[in-house]
Amino acid sequence: MTDEAIARDRINAICSQFPGAEKSDPWGGGHDAWKIGGKMFACIGAKLPGVSVKCPDVETAELLIETGRARKAPYFHKSWVNLGWETPEDELVHRLAVAYDEIRAKLPKKLQSTWPHRDG
Repeated sequence: MTDEAIARDRINAICSQFPGAEKSDPWGGGHDAWKIGGKMFACIGAKLPGVSVKCPDVETAELLIETGRARKAPYFHKSWVNLGWETPEDELVHRLAVAYDEIRAKLPKKLQSTWPHRDG
């Protein structure tokens, strides 16, 4: 198994633990798009190494980019960043959880209530 495949599996394992999270390949070609309630919170691209995640706001994304902890996520809104495969485990888990929580919180309350709360 390649390093990229191991990293992809690592990210997919984290995302699969979030209640109601579902993986799809909406554009074909090997993308792993993670969604809650049909809204994407993380995406592993077919070519760009790393995972793109939703930040709470543009300012957070800019700060992560400026401090070298992330890079601009091509094709996504400015509130998204791309975390490289080398991102430390604790940072990766935190950023994925923040992205999930951010998207889930914007869903209708009735839909949110269909899933248990995330641990942590």
